[in-house]
Amino acid sequence: LLGVELPNPLINDGVRKLNFTNEAGYGGTTRFLKNIIGLWLLQECRREWLRQGRKHEYATLIEEAGRAESFRSLVDPRANRFMKPGDMPGKITTYCKETGQPSPESPGQFARCILESLALLYRLTIEEVEQATGHSIERLHIVGGGSRNALLNQFAADATEREVVAGPVEATAIGNVLIQAIALGHVESLAALRQIVRDSFPSQIFQPRMTADWRTAYHRFLGLNLLV
Repeated sequence: LLGVELPNPLINDGVRKLNFTNEAGYGGTTRFLKNIIGLWLLQECRREWLRQGRKHEYATLIEEAGRAESFRSLVDPRANRFMKPGDMPGKITTYCKETGQPSPESPGQFARCILESLALLYRLTIEEVEQATGHSIERLHIVGGGSRNALLNQFAADATEREVVAGPVEATAIGNVLIQAIALGHVESLAALRQIVRDSFPSQIFQPRMTADWRTAYHRFLGLNLLV
């Protein structure tokens, strides 16, 4: 999920065309957001490789991705072909051939392709949020299990040209407990709750770098749908 907190729902034709949704948040707030496919592509690649008798640990794949050539292959994670399970490496290979790109050959190259493509999708979605709301976004918070992926966090900072704050990992559980603390009168407000989280759980900051290379990759990413 990628989006922002708003005081009221945002409903108009532009929002509908961009496929955003409004979810009720705590305290009368609105979570204005869009579903992002996340690491589904990488999970499906691992599943296919395992079916073939090749087990690739997640941490090893991320390490290999960090060493792989940058921007060799890009995909649009939103493409319909990637939504269904089954032979994800084959689907990525076919997509790259159809768009005139070299196909990933090693597991590390597949992982690099997926992570870079996701980071570029983050940028596109943030720009859509800004377009819909009329507000600039200066910082991206990544919470939950995905916040442990330091390589993707750095890619996100690079691609979006924004500071990324990663953590806490157990954001859902922490939020549930502290909302109950508000209900019981132990925490006075949502603002106080957020300060408790900041004071109690460490976060990791990622600053953008190599932004010129990522801008070039982003323009290439935007043109992919014109090629398939």
